[in-house]
Amino acid sequence: METDRREEATKIWSQKGVCGIVVALIAAAAAIACVTILTRGVVSYKTHSGGDGLTASGSASCDFESDLIVWRGSFSAYGATTKEAYEVIKNDAEVVREYLLGAGVTEEELVFSSVDISQRYRTEYDESGNYVRDYPDGYDLYQSLTVTSNDIDKVEMVSREITRLIESGVEFASYSPEYYCTKLDEVKLDLIEKATANARQRIDILVEGTGCSRGQLLTANLGVFQITATNSGTGEYSYDGAFDTKSRYKTATVTVRLNYASE
Repeated sequence: METDRREEATKIWSQKGVCGIVVALIAAAAAIACVTILTRGVVSYKTHSGGDGLTASGSASCDFESDLIVWRGSFSAYGATTKEAYEVIKNDAEVVREYLLGAGVTEEELVFSSVDISQRYRTEYDESGNYVRDYPDGYDLYQSLTVTSNDIDKVEMVSREITRLIESGVEFASYSPEYYCTKLDEVKLDLIEKATANARQRIDILVEGTGCSRGQLLTANLGVFQITATNSGTGEYSYDGAFDTKSRYKTATVTVRLNYASE
């Protein structure tokens, strides 16, 4: 009887030992699987994440000359009545037109704005200097003009010699010319291509120096365009991009940032 009990106990402990071994094996297998998954995740991160890999910024710039000029001016006239003021500004507009046409500006290049009018007031004070009232004292009329041309030399000369109009009695105000490039989109596309090639060249140098290989492209970022006066330096750069209109000769710059996976 005692012998049977001992044999039964031995069987029970044997079964528990087997179960323990099985549980241990399952736990070990699960740990290995977790390590494998984690390792694959790390490898995938290092190979595909935009935060790692090979990153380089390329840049490109070019100088170009504007091919379009916009010049603006304005003149004014005064009259005791609107009719009188309008007659004065109408005569001044004709003087301005004849001058510009005589200087080589064409009708297609010249645009006059509509006439703006405002009433002038005079303030009356008594003998003690106290305010009494404001009363109408005539009318001021204003008119502006815009000259848009591809002949930059011609319009520059006209804008510099505008004193002849002032000498003729016209109250004329001349503003600084603005310069534009009608082929700016082509310039920008060319710069993007060159900046991208420059960034890729720098990536290749990194690959050669580190001994790794370049994988797939993860991200590509285009910076803002900086269009400034030639030889003005980076001091004219703006966070949102610069766009100079005061200079005939300009420099355009752009950057491109590439991020590749490393393998």
